Amino acid sequence: MSRLDPTKMNLATQPFRRERAANIGLAAICAALVCCLLVLTALILHERAQASQLRSTMASSRANLEQVERQQARFAGILGRPANANVFSTTVFLNQVIARRAVSWTQAFKDLGTVLPNDMKLLAIRLPQVGVADESGTNRVQLTMDVGSAQPDAVIVLLKRLSASSLFGAPRVVSQAPPGRNDPLYRYRVTVAYAQKF
Repeated sequence: MSRLDPTKMNLATQPFRRERAANIGLAAICAALVCCLLVLTALILHERAQASQLRSTMASSRANLEQVERQQARFAGILGRPANANVFSTTVFLNQVIARRAVSWTQAFKDLGTVLPNDMKLLAIRLPQVGVADESGTNRVQLTMDVGSAQPDAVIVLLKRLSASSLFGAPRVVSQAPPGRNDPLYRYRVTVAYAQKF
């Protein structure tokens, strides 16, 4: 077996290369890329599993919604029958009568007297039409009242007093009218929830 004579080696045709360091660097890069590939594959599989679970949850929710809509349509069909229309209107009427009879108007006028400013008149008050409940679960009725005052600032005082009172909820001004030729008062229509204490 012949040996290469270092004195006869031509470095111009066979230059010395540091292949070991380059191979180690390439191997490290390949290992890092393989690790990244494994991490990305795991993330993709995890996302696909979550998406599948989400799709199954959406499908079950959609099925529940369709079932509820079918029940609602069935109940609406039952209530919409001509034989039941009379029962439905009677129930609404009786609920309104109960709500109206549950209010002592003497006590209601006394309670309104505690919040009305001195320069404001209570012109009209309408019977409650629907019952409402506040956050604490207290049953209330909705009062609609017309008030008038010579000064427009009096309604602000009224709204503040209604809001501060434990008997009344948040008031709302539905309409307002300026004084006319025959009426010197600023008129306001106010709705407010009222919880009467017996």
